[in-house]
Amino acid sequence: MYEAPDRYKRMVSARLPGGESLALTSPNESNNASPLRDAQLLARAQLAPFFAIANVIAALLMAGSLTIYWSSPTLLGWLGAVALVNFVAMQLSRNQSITHVGRSGRQVPQTFLVGDVMLRAIVWLSLPIYYFPSLDPGSQLVTASLISGLGIAAIGLVVVPACVTAWMASFTLGLCYVLFTASTAMPFLNKLQILFTLGVAVVGVFSVARWAFRQLQTNADMGSASESASLLLQEYEQRGVGWLWQVDAENRVTYISSRMTALLGRPASALVGHSLPSLLGGHAELGKILLERQAFNSLEMELKTARGPRWISIAGDPIIDTAGRYEGFRGVGSDITEIRHTQERLTHLANMDVLSGLPNRGRVRQLLGEALRTATAGNVPCAIMFLDLDGFKPVNDTFGHPKGDAVLQAVAKRLVEQVGPDGHVGRMGGDEFAIVVTDAQSRKRVEMLADSIIKSVAEPYMIDQTEIRIGVSIGCAFGPIDGATVDDLILKADLALYQAKDGGRGVAKYFSAELQFEQDDRIRLENDLRQALAANQFHLMFQPLVNAKTQSLVGFEALIRWNHPKRGLVPPVVFIPVAEEAGLMGAIGEWVIDEACRAVATWPEPITMAINISPRQIILPSLPNYVSLALARYKLPGNRIELEVTEGVFLGDENATLDVLKRLRALGVGIALDDFGTGYSSIGYLNKAVFHKLKIDGSFVRAAGTRPENVAIIQSIVQLAKSFRMNVTAEGVETAEDFERMRDLGVDTIQGYLFGKPLSYDRANQMVVGIGVKKKAG
Repeated sequence: MYEAPDRYKRMVSARLPGGESLALTSPNESNNASPLRDAQLLARAQLAPFFAIANVIAALLMAGSLTIYWSSPTLLGWLGAVALVNFVAMQLSRNQSITHVGRSGRQVPQTFLVGDVMLRAIVWLSLPIYYFPSLDPGSQLVTASLISGLGIAAIGLVVVPACVTAWMASFTLGLCYVLFTASTAMPFLNKLQILFTLGVAVVGVFSVARWAFRQLQTNADMGSASESASLLLQEYEQRGVGWLWQVDAENRVTYISSRMTALLGRPASALVGHSLPSLLGGHAELGKILLERQAFNSLEMELKTARGPRWISIAGDPIIDTAGRYEGFRGVGSDITEIRHTQERLTHLANMDVLSGLPNRGRVRQLLGEALRTATAGNVPCAIMFLDLDGFKPVNDTFGHPKGDAVLQAVAKRLVEQVGPDGHVGRMGGDEFAIVVTDAQSRKRVEMLADSIIKSVAEPYMIDQTEIRIGVSIGCAFGPIDGATVDDLILKADLALYQAKDGGRGVAKYFSAELQFEQDDRIRLENDLRQALAANQFHLMFQPLVNAKTQSLVGFEALIRWNHPKRGLVPPVVFIPVAEEAGLMGAIGEWVIDEACRAVATWPEPITMAINISPRQIILPSLPNYVSLALARYKLPGNRIELEVTEGVFLGDENATLDVLKRLRALGVGIALDDFGTGYSSIGYLNKAVFHKLKIDGSFVRAAGTRPENVAIIQSIVQLAKSFRMNVTAEGVETAEDFERMRDLGVDTIQGYLFGKPLSYDRANQMVVGIGVKKKAG
């Protein structure tokens, strides 16, 4: 056998930089190649034929005692199952003794070995246990004896103690069960004899199993310890994995690998006999650890070498002789410079946004945490700004993502220039950025910074000869004043940003107690909204629609109202945005459609009903189905209903929205484009063949009396609608002059306080009935 050199033998107890021992791995610690495991698999394969044959012969003997069941297919099937499972298990044991041994062999889980034994035990015991109660006393005695005898077959499993335990336990339990259920005709003495026989077998088999296992373990350990240790150390040192070192009780070097001498640029003769800590740059922590005489692991330190700074990691164990005396340390080391550089690069990538080169969301949180701790300790506030670009989505939709990415990169550059050394700029994702201001003691400076950022971002961007304009909204919170934790501060800044977006955009808002109150009130309003439908707190009001030429009633617009039990009448402009954000518009919208159809069904034709549809509702594919059901429920033709949508419905998935609108038009339902002229790119949607009416916003109508340009706009809208064969409704008509002006401009339908404010159902019904009475009187 190969004899390891002395220096390798001395290093057997040293450990790798990761903490693994260089000593021979014990059988219980090895997950892969193990001499003991190999020996077990080989011995198991040699004993497999004996064990399988014993099972099959015992099964045949058992079948001979069950003569009354020979004609039963169950008995034949059982014999076949016993033979098959043992044959397969025997072949598998032989194959594993070839494919699962040695360094390249895969480990066979112990659960698999035990499971194999348990399966064979269950298959064999199943039939005897099943038929036992129905056997005569003589057959019961034979059956119990066979079960007891086959339990001794565990001798064929002695190389794997867990398998012995599993087999003996299965047959012991099986035997106890059959003896317990045996007929009273079986003498008690016979039962006792059978149990005694099995008990003696159990003790004997377990004794043999322990002896066999110890023999295997001893042989495996003795046969490979020296060779494994020497080969492992040679491979570790010679193949560049690391280097070995040893010092005496005075920490003087007694052995050091050539790889380490090359790293230090000095011959071994110049190192041996010198203090290891001083050779490694006077590292104080290493000296302290050696003095403590305790094992250590993964101690990293920087060395100054001729090749420049290098990082090493060392580990070691104290050397204690047989008398308990301390003789020094031995250990291992490795050059981890490249690993450190790789870790630094990965850390940088993990903390950086690839597109902008700025810190990402995770890094921003870290920077904010550091700034918050400094602010708390030094009593100098910090600040966090959240920035959300205004109008960026149309840039992506119109010019494509490459130009959108270029805009984001340009924005990042402008932000860094504006902030300078006063803070850190990061990208949170999408079109959202963040700025951590480390010194926010001067609130005025922070506000000036926010204003300069808004102005800078609003400047046009020239991307591939294309001028692009966007804006930015900013929400800001100060720490630890507004929040003592990172999460709390982020929440407050996000709340301020929400107010900035809601307050017209292109502005900066700062967290305040009033803002928190508004948010809390909004949450309470949302919770109340969730209960409002079930509590029957909504009702509809109906505003008249009048023919411009005849001034006759042609329909109503259904307007939802919320009568809150504590707040009173809550305007739609307050609760509709909350309902949209909370995802409640689907349920509320369905209620409005149902109530509006119920009301118009009680009125004669040609009275129609206009219903407002939220942008969050129009994207629901189920909307046309619900409208169809409502029309059928109240026996209404589709042309009695008109759904009003705004241009905001096209800000999302345009194709999905158009699909829903076309399905609604197929029901005969009218589609009106509400607030025409107040959105963006309005004309582009008129040729989609889904709209039958345009509604001019009331702001145009009311200002037409004092602004001639509004008259020109309205006239253009009317002409445009007529070219698409659409009707036109003017909203917000409050005076006779407004009415005459709209009529003269060619508007078809008038809506406004001049002809009626929103009415309850009873008042609207009186209006419809009164018109009917007048017609009959006429």
